[in-house]
Amino acid sequence: MTGRTTSGPSVNEAPKADERRHAWAYLSAVTQGASRTVSAAIAEHGVVEVADAARKGSAGAELTAKLGPRAHLDTAAADLERLDRAGGRLITPDDEEWPAWQMLGFDQLDTATDAEGPPLALWVWGQRRLDELVERAIGIVGTRAASGYGEHVTAEITGDLAVDGWTVVSGAAFGIDAAAHRAALGVGGTTVAILACGVDRAYPAAHAKLLRGISESGLVISEYSPGTVPARYRFLARNRLIAALSGGTVVVEAGWRSGARNTAAWARRFGRPVMAVPGPVTSAASQGCHRMIREGEARLVGNARDIVEECGPLLGVDDDRDAQFVRALDGLSGDLALVYEALPATDACEPIAAAESAGVSVDRVRAALPLLEMEGLVQRDEDGWSRVAGR
Repeated sequence: MTGRTTSGPSVNEAPKADERRHAWAYLSAVTQGASRTVSAAIAEHGVVEVADAARKGSAGAELTAKLGPRAHLDTAAADLERLDRAGGRLITPDDEEWPAWQMLGFDQLDTATDAEGPPLALWVWGQRRLDELVERAIGIVGTRAASGYGEHVTAEITGDLAVDGWTVVSGAAFGIDAAAHRAALGVGGTTVAILACGVDRAYPAAHAKLLRGISESGLVISEYSPGTVPARYRFLARNRLIAALSGGTVVVEAGWRSGARNTAAWARRFGRPVMAVPGPVTSAASQGCHRMIREGEARLVGNARDIVEECGPLLGVDDDRDAQFVRALDGLSGDLALVYEALPATDACEPIAAAESAGVSVDRVRAALPLLEMEGLVQRDEDGWSRVAGR
């Protein structure tokens, strides 16, 4: 975008920023979720150029197949204005508060489908900075048909985490999700709700007051533009964002087949700790948790301290009560522990060799290695990946 320069750089920068934001809003509404194809085109050509090509129908066969059916629906200006009036905004990869670290996991998913990419942008309701809220965040999920036991345990764990400054991330559904949000708010803590519809829609409708409370001290988030209605596939897509924005995921109650287990599966793909709270052996609501623990998909936890021990080292948080006995490796679990132990002590190797040694897939190894590198536990050179000496 060109313009006159007689008044200095700010004359051009503001219109350019507005043009980019409108382009992000347009593509978010047209794409209706994540698309690796669209994200790759934006990375190569720029968001404004891709949006212009989509509007003109000149985006090429692959992009046109994805964007063509909705390309004529340019509601960007109205969407941005509607959200601004409600006290919300659009967060894009252009913004400083974009949670770049949390999105790294998407880059490691070699087997991901087109729709399993990172969100193009995030529509948020609330005034807090997203990057600050998710710096120390725990996802807490579970069944909608929660028992009294499940709601009690959720309140106890969530309340303790929130008091200690952890952000609680969940999906605003009935049952465990709602119990987690309410417990965090009840102790004056911070919580983030991720929706499978536009943030201007209260879903479920009974949670309209709860969502407003969340927006006042935390954030309500969606990758879908305002006005988008809930759909089953959007709930499954929503689960990956709960896992991505959390340093670890806790399942409190889950049936044998459960959406909460889908969220946990995403956390494992990202290389994040997965934890499950056991319940009575007679409770159908806890069978999914028991199965995850039994099959090694989750670590058993019973309180907030157990969760911090699992997730704290990954996020740079120490438990001061046991600090003198804790090493950097003590908090590793799941794929992180398996991959670290699979690396040679005095040599380097490639991910495929580490996968064979650890007994996990190559894509899970590739997801774990950058997280271990950020913790200063491993390093990469021309020979491959190796442990950092002295850790």
